[in-house]
Amino acid sequence: MDKISPEILEAVKEAAPEGRLSCAAAHDLAEKLKVDPLIIGKAADELKIKIKNCRLGCF
Repeated sequence: MDKISPEILEAVKEAAPEGRLSCAAAHDLAEKLKVDPLIIGKAADELKIKIKNCRLGCF
């Protein structure tokens, strides 16, 4: 697995201050950062952040 950039990790951490991130917010963040949503999911996994309310079962 490729290493996730510190900028992406920090953005995910900031988007999930309570350790949870909604699926919609994860997709929005991916669009904002111009990365595949799976990268956001991998970053969340690495940070032990839960993705909630997933609409496609991607996370």
